[in-house]
Amino acid sequence: MADEKKNWLEGTKEYINELKLEMRRVTWPNRKQVESTTAVVIVSVFLFAGYFAIVDSVLQAGVKGVLNFFTK
Repeated sequence: MADEKKNWLEGTKEYINELKLEMRRVTWPNRKQVESTTAVVIVSVFLFAGYFAIVDSVLQAGVKGVLNFFTK
């Protein structure tokens, strides 16, 4: 039991040390890069929302037309 705790503790310490080492290797974006990629994401979201709104309204009109055709 004590051996398991020791192995777990050593494994945890090793994991944290490797994590710290890996985080030092990360290349972090600068503020300008973050702002530009954020703007691209926001614009893309609005474009896709508009596209899906148009597709939804076209499909809705089509389904209503088909239902009206067969129910009258």
